[in-house]
Amino acid sequence: MRSVQPGQPHFDAGRLARIDALVKERYLDSGLLPHAQLLIARGADIAHFSNQGAAREGGPPVDESSLFRIASMTKPVTSIAFMMLVEEGKVALDTPVHHVLPEFANLGVYAGGGVDVPFQTTPLDQPMRMVDLLRHTSGLTYSFQYRSNVDAAYRAGKIERWHGHLTSAEFVAELGKLPLEFSPGAEWNYSVSTDVLGFVVERLSGMPLDRFFKERIFDPLGMHDTFFQVPADKVHRLTDCWTLVPGKGRVMYDRGAESAWSNAPRQLSGGGGLVSTARDYHRFALMCLDGGTLDGARIVSRKTIELMTQNHLPGGSDLATMSKSMFSETTNAGVGFGLGFAVNIDPAKTLIPGSKGEYYWGGMFSTAFFIDPVERIIMVFMTQLSPSSAYPIRRELKTMIYSALN
Repeated sequence: MRSVQPGQPHFDAGRLARIDALVKERYLDSGLLPHAQLLIARGADIAHFSNQGAAREGGPPVDESSLFRIASMTKPVTSIAFMMLVEEGKVALDTPVHHVLPEFANLGVYAGGGVDVPFQTTPLDQPMRMVDLLRHTSGLTYSFQYRSNVDAAYRAGKIERWHGHLTSAEFVAELGKLPLEFSPGAEWNYSVSTDVLGFVVERLSGMPLDRFFKERIFDPLGMHDTFFQVPADKVHRLTDCWTLVPGKGRVMYDRGAESAWSNAPRQLSGGGGLVSTARDYHRFALMCLDGGTLDGARIVSRKTIELMTQNHLPGGSDLATMSKSMFSETTNAGVGFGLGFAVNIDPAKTLIPGSKGEYYWGGMFSTAFFIDPVERIIMVFMTQLSPSSAYPIRRELKTMIYSALN
């Protein structure tokens, strides 16, 4: 199904339609993806909104009401929440993290050991600052990196298991006992940094993260379908979620009808815990595009959005240069990182169409969004398959969207 609103002179409707054809033929008919939803807008005007595939195995099709686990698309929301507190003078980007989280007061850099012997550490070259959490230069990591004894310790401690294990406070306390992979600011490494940032928001505001999000961001923006726990009367709208297993193909990861996301998580993950809809996330993106305001609700200032969407990597570097793990591929040349978003700093190096200054991110279940302030384009793509690196669909979508511009 394709929905193209009239009065959209900036896109070629025929070229937008061929995006759906590619998704259907290459990804849905082949069984690579379970379903797909694509929203393309110029500012507030939705030019294209398509739904394909079944929301649940053997069930009705995806539609505008479908709920998706957006995973790391939670990170920009948490980053905005933190910057709201910066604007209130409660914290600054260069505030040492341990000033708010004393659990991090004795961090060191990994120098050996782990698994069967105690960790050895060396002192930090400089303290971890809040900006390091926002731009992923903190020295923290993710357990699914499978590259060091540090991420092995995360796995052993079930650090990232949001449902039924550590609370947010316990999560931060356990991280404070483990070494960093590098001294803050020295490298870029995708990590639990934004989860830590979410707990900073809780400490500084005196509010649980879900309440802060609802009262300070979601309700003002009219985002009534975005939450950490899916309400009982909306569970029927939650899609099935799948994972790709080598040798087995697509395997069910989380059934919508009996989802872990229908239960209250012990840890409110500011790095990846939210469920949302394409229309809700479009409203969040539109707030960013319009300088921090939407329909009379001011979330942050225009200058804060400008600051967040500049490249903050040391020396103006890019991910391909600074990352030694995930996102170190040459496809990330020309991509910097701001305060919660990846930022296009050199479209020529990315080798796909785009604008300097566009910003974006995605989630582990292959959801994605981008915001282009030059062309005023917003894209929100929803599906539910991990890992997000399985197929190049995000690059294909972006290329075809820009090819449809008149």
